[in-house]
Amino acid sequence: MKTTGEVIGIIANLVTVKTSGPVSQNEICYILMDGGVRLMAEVIKVIGDRAYVQVFESTRGLRGGTRVEFEGHMLEATLGPGILTRIYDGLQNDLKAMEGVFLKRGEYNAPLDFESRWDFTPLVAAENQEVRAGDWLGWVPEGWLQHKIMVPFKMEGVYRLKWIATAGNYKITDVIATVVDADGVEHGLSMMQRWPVKVPITAFRDKPRPFRTMETGFRAIDTFNPIAEGGTGFIPGPFGAGKTVLQHGISKQANADVIIIAACGERANEVVETFVEFPELDDPRTGRKLMERTTIIANTSNMPVSAREASVYTAMTLGEYYRAMGLKVLLLADSTSRWAQALREMSNRLEELPGQDAFPVDLSAIISNFYARAGFVYLNNGETGSVTFIGTVSPAGGNLKEPVTESTKKAARCFYALSQARADSKRYPAIDPLESYSKYLEYPEIIGYLDENYGGDWVTKVLASKAMVQRGKEAFEQINILGDDGVPVEYHDRYWKSELLDFIILQQDSFDATDANCPMERQVYMFDLVMDICGRTFQFADFEECVAYYKRLINELRQMNFSTFEGEDFRRHYEAVQDILKEQQQ
Repeated sequence: MKTTGEVIGIIANLVTVKTSGPVSQNEICYILMDGGVRLMAEVIKVIGDRAYVQVFESTRGLRGGTRVEFEGHMLEATLGPGILTRIYDGLQNDLKAMEGVFLKRGEYNAPLDFESRWDFTPLVAAENQEVRAGDWLGWVPEGWLQHKIMVPFKMEGVYRLKWIATAGNYKITDVIATVVDADGVEHGLSMMQRWPVKVPITAFRDKPRPFRTMETGFRAIDTFNPIAEGGTGFIPGPFGAGKTVLQHGISKQANADVIIIAACGERANEVVETFVEFPELDDPRTGRKLMERTTIIANTSNMPVSAREASVYTAMTLGEYYRAMGLKVLLLADSTSRWAQALREMSNRLEELPGQDAFPVDLSAIISNFYARAGFVYLNNGETGSVTFIGTVSPAGGNLKEPVTESTKKAARCFYALSQARADSKRYPAIDPLESYSKYLEYPEIIGYLDENYGGDWVTKVLASKAMVQRGKEAFEQINILGDDGVPVEYHDRYWKSELLDFIILQQDSFDATDANCPMERQVYMFDLVMDICGRTFQFADFEECVAYYKRLINELRQMNFSTFEGEDFRRHYEAVQDILKEQQQ
């Protein structure tokens, strides 16, 4: 029998329900309004026979005494073939299937197509074979990927495979395998399963610390502050600094099999821009459309706060699902500040003790627990999969000392601070080279991986380049205070070497077909070339000669960035650089 209750209090999306029986934290319930409208809600607090539920939709017109039915399970994501290319809201409603501009209140559509048929190929043949949660039973083609059909994650312990379907055409609801548990009870398995979004999927053998980097195509990230495969990072920055554009570039160029984008609380116009642009983008890895390996979870800022909160958990669950298939998943959330604001609103309505800036006291723990769900894993069969998570933070007024940024700093290993000053001076991506950092550069595993693949002293050179940028900034401040003639020429030399690093390595033109995506082979070549130049000693008569010399070098090196790697133009500009360098040897 389902537990029921009735509404006894309403504060915006927070509804108090008097229950008739047991209710658990995070349980889903439906509020039965007049006209057959059913509002989905989630239990967020239980005190005695009072359940406080957050409603995922508008509560306009809701009255006291309205009947409530509890479902006995948490908010769940439906997992199966057909997730890619879809655009969902936080509750996994298919937005392409909706009628009109907005989803009608109380209407929830199917996240997957239950009528489509899929070509199933079994991967196990032996009867009586032992299987457990997450083991692969077979696969179906989903675009160019092999979508693995797995033993449901909810099944605990070891099972014996009794029967599996032969290769053929099946619906996702058809039984494709039968397993027997330790008590001899048979269980029929289909291609579809459900999993509670707020519970991490742990159907893997081991989850080690990340030990190799993920290529994004951006020099300011891959060279200066690399992110690990299965790692975490976040991008804070003020309005107009380029957070969304940077995320779009990463999603297009990153070395990942599956892209999941959680548009959490962003302005509707930016989300619509994503909808319009992504289906048109070409995938440089496959030559097909990028949308074929992308799923978008969209909850705009005008949607209820509870749905905004659910969207990030739904996105992470879909990422963990594809990770269990042995795929590399990149999850991008824009913006986690809106998620944190949703947590603050619900906390305030519950009259909980507020923390800094009225955010929940446990905000840091909530963010850390979520970021911890990303990671690199070894599956039961020895294959590997990963979820790499990059979120954006939109601090009010660009204040990087506010609670959400500070809490995220503790959880994420990479910090890509976008600078308003760099954006205003058109230095894109506007990642501040001094404020930003990657803690992965301190991991012995990552240091060994980088040195092995990109040169025996790669990390040493990267740290040296950062020091060079810092010294260049200090020299620039001295020049500004004392004037061009008031400092030794060495100060100008130091400043322009940092500018050389900035223009050639840190800056990148996303609108140039060649420079938009910089593979690691090219990054290593250009970084070694620039560091070789910066390591040389030059003699200049005065600062004007110094400035003119470096401007010529920067111009030729920039043209190399815009030329096909090792092509005719590339080699011609390289020769021009060598000619300029020879002038100092004479």
